[in-house]
Amino acid sequence: MSIKLMMDGKEISVDEDATLLEAARENGIDIPTICFHEATTPNALCRICVVEVEGQRVLQPACIVKAANQMKVQTRSERVVRARKTILEMLASTMDLSDAPEVLTMMDEYGADASRFPDAHRRESQVKDDNPMYVRDYSKCLLCWRCVQVCADDAQYTYAINFDGRGYETQIGTFFERTIPETTCVLCGQCVGVCPTGALKVKREYLLEQGMTPDQISVLSMGRKKRKA
Repeated sequence: MSIKLMMDGKEISVDEDATLLEAARENGIDIPTICFHEATTPNALCRICVVEVEGQRVLQPACIVKAANQMKVQTRSERVVRARKTILEMLASTMDLSDAPEVLTMMDEYGADASRFPDAHRRESQVKDDNPMYVRDYSKCLLCWRCVQVCADDAQYTYAINFDGRGYETQIGTFFERTIPETTCVLCGQCVGVCPTGALKVKREYLLEQGMTPDQISVLSMGRKKRKA
């Protein structure tokens, strides 16, 4: 069964079970997302997809709010644009976005000022290189939860990583800060595949960025295999 609603002044028809994000995408209307991914359960963490719904006091996350018959939605109102810009500025002030091209593109689009919050608590972390497949740099992590979700019920059912800490100290980690080989991780790579910021990166890509040549990486890999044997 389909329903009709107004989105940015245009009447559209969508399935009654569709979210506002799905409704927008089906009708060629762009709503930006960061934490949302087709392979994971929508969790409305980043709030970059917020829209203004007539009659609602607060902005609504389009990734989880269902479309309703005769609903009136604005995806680019002044209030929405201001909210998205502020979220992007807060992210840029607290973490390293150098490997997050989609987020950087959003910052340009919304005119976000990365220096707006100079006194913000900045996320700092040493690169964790403890397995043969990928490295973890949580100074680039925006806590979108994608990696946790695919490692758990949304895909792999491995539960090797999860949230750790509270408040400003919250980060993605392993149980009791174990190394990846000491966890239930099976090195499937799905967490790397859904990471939007480079916080999780394939080991070879990381080493190339550090200046190592393909030959040097091959020698390093062979040495590790021999030590393991």
